[in-house]
Formats: sequence, structure tokens, C-alpha cells
Amino acid sequence: MSDKNEKIEDAMPEGKKEEVMPEDITTEPTAEEHAEEHAEPDNGKSHRESHKHKKDKASEKVAELEGVIAGMMDKHLRLQAEFDNFRKRTLREKADLIKSGGETVLTAILPIIDDIERALGSLKEVADDDPSKIGFVLIYNKFQEFLKNNSIREIDATGKEFDVDLHFAVTKIPAPSEDLRGRIVDVVQKGYTLNEKVIRFAKVVIGE
Repeated sequence: MSDKNEKIEDAMPEGKKEEVMPEDITTEPTAEEHAEEHAEPDNGKSHRESHKHKKDKASEKVAELEGVIAGMMDKHLRLQAEFDNFRKRTLREKADLIKSGGETVLTAILPIIDDIERALGSLKEVADDDPSKIGFVLIYNKFQEFLKNNSIREIDATGKEFDVDLHFAVTKIPAPSEDLRGRIVDVVQKGYTLNEKVIRFAKVVIGE
């Protein structure tokens, strides 16, 4: 402040220098002084608020990331379950295909079996040592072994109760005896199953 006073005194007329007193001189405060005058006392409150704000933002970010991770885990579990179901279904379809893959070919052989059985029926009066009969029996036995090896089974029908899942009724006739009423008294054409699946229904006659 002394430098300011000296400059002011120098600028005054010669006769007035002694009349100027330091307390009479007013000066404008500097920018630093103005800032210091209006500055609020720092008690650490603003620092705590800033730290709390950062902490809240971090918590929000963590919650957001946790939600993203939970969604990804749920999606992963769903995809895993869908894939497991697809794998099981594919294996089941493959097994079914293996079981019934030759169904068309095997079904086409059944009429041949029917013809051989009719031929054997016509040879009942022929001696068992007849070469023709021996040949027919040999061929018939080989066919039966072939069907057995390929899981084809004959449907048991004669004397059984009529079952729509296994039998096809051709006609009805008076039952030869009381115990055959409602039962199968004759088989017109044998039925067969392939791995417990009906590939040809047994054509039967029912007693009434």
C-alpha cells in the first residue's frame, strides 16, 4: 500500500502533498482480494458431496453390469436347454429310423411268406421225405429266421379277444362254442409287428 501512496503523492501538486493522509486514500480491491472476500469457507462439504456422487455412479454402473450378466446367463441356460432337447430328439429320431429303416423292404417280403405257407399247406398230404416238400420247408425256415433276426414278430390272434390295435375284422360268424363268442375264430391273413410297431394288421374272423 506504501507504493500506491507514494505514487499518489507524486501526482499531487506540491502544496498539497502534506495534506494527504493514508486513511483518506481509497483504492479498488484487486481480483484476488475480491475472490477471497466472497469465497465460502472450505469445510470439506463439497469434497464429500463429490465423493458421494462418484460412489452413486459406480453403484449404478455395477447394478447395470449385474443386470447384463444375469440376462446373458439366462440366455445361455435357455440355449443350453434347447440344444439338449434338440440332441435328445435327434438321437430318438435316429434310433427310430434305425429300427424302422427297413420297414418297406421287410413289409414287401411278407406276401412271399404267405405264398410259402399256402404252398406248405397244399403239401400236407405229401410225405415229409419228399424232396420238394423238404425244399419248401427249408426256404420257409430261413425266411422265419430272417424275420426273427430283423425283429419282426407274428401277431398272435387265434382264440384271442379282438383288439383293434392289432386285428382287422373281415367278417363275423356264429361262434363254434360259447367260449369263442367275441373272440377270433379264424385268421385270414397273419399280422406282423416290427419292434412292437404294427406293420400289417391280422385279418381275422370273429365269432358271435
